[in-house]
Amino acid sequence: MATSVRTHNNTLNVKSNAVRLRIPQKTSDSTDTRLFLTQALQTTLDMNRILEIFFEQLQSIVPVRGMQYKNDVFKTDFLQGNASPHHVDYRLNLQQEELGELTFSRTRKFAESELEVIEGLIGSLIFPLRNAVHYRTALLSALQDPLTGVANRAGMDKTLEREILLAQRYKQPLSLLVIDIDLFKRINDIYGHSAGDEVIKEVANSIGIATRQTDMIYRYGGEEFLVILNNTNLDDAKVIGERVRDFVEKLSINTSTNAITTSVSIGISTLNTIDTKDNLFNRADAALYQAKNNGRNRVEYDVDAKAQVKV
Repeated sequence: MATSVRTHNNTLNVKSNAVRLRIPQKTSDSTDTRLFLTQALQTTLDMNRILEIFFEQLQSIVPVRGMQYKNDVFKTDFLQGNASPHHVDYRLNLQQEELGELTFSRTRKFAESELEVIEGLIGSLIFPLRNAVHYRTALLSALQDPLTGVANRAGMDKTLEREILLAQRYKQPLSLLVIDIDLFKRINDIYGHSAGDEVIKEVANSIGIATRQTDMIYRYGGEEFLVILNNTNLDDAKVIGERVRDFVEKLSINTSTNAITTSVSIGISTLNTIDTKDNLFNRADAALYQAKNNGRNRVEYDVDAKAQVKV
C-alpha cells in the first residue's frame, strides 16, 4: 500500500490517510512496461538496483526528472536524477511493515492520469522492495556485532578492502584508528562480565559520538575497535583520535552496582601507495601497542605514517 503524503508541489499538503492504488489507464505502453518491470524487478535483491530499474522504466512512460527513496531504518537516501519543485510523495507499507518513502519530482505539475500510472507501477515495486529490505536486514545482521550494534570483523574486512581501492583510485588519503580499552581484564575481574559488557557498549557509543558521521566503526575483538577514516590524512586522524581518547576518559559508566571509569589506547596508520589491507591494519596495531607500552590512555601513530607517500 502507498500512502500519499503530498502531491503536485512542495507547498500543498494532502492528508496522510491511506489511499488505494489507482489502476493505471490501460494503454499498451503502461501495460507492457508494468509486465517488463514485474519481470525485471525479480532478477535482483539489491535495493539500489531495484530502484534504478524502477526509475528507468517509469521514465519510459511518465516524464519524471527525479526519484528519491528514503528508509530511516537503513539510513538510506537514494536519489536518481535531480530533485525539482513539483513532486508527489508516497509512504510505502505492506501488511503493516514500513518500507520507506518514495518521492517523484519534475519541473511541472503531475496530471491525474500520470499519478495513476505511477501508483500502478508502485504496485509492481512493493513486493520486490520488501524482499530487498528483508535481504538487507539479513546482511546487516550477519555483519553487525550484537552487543554494541556497530559492524563486526566480517564487515570490517570487506569494507576496508573497498575503501583502500577507492582511496587509491581517486588519490585520496585514508587512515585507520585501532582502539583498545585499557586494563579491560581488570574491569571484568573486579566488577564482573556483565559490567564489562556495559563498558564495551558505552565505549562503542562514545566512539560513535566522537567521530564523524562518515567514519565507519567496527568491533573486531573483545574490547578492540577499528575506525576507518576515509578522505582523512594523518593530522586529521590524530585530531579525531585525541577526541575519542578524551571523550572516553571523561566517561562515568553506571552499572547496577558501580560507576566505572576507563580509558583507551589508540594506534593510527595512514595509507601508503604500497599498502594492502593487512599491512595498513598491522601498522595501526603496532602503533596501538606503542601507546600501551608508553603508559596507555594515549594516541600513537605508525612510524611509516610520518613519511607517508601521497596517494
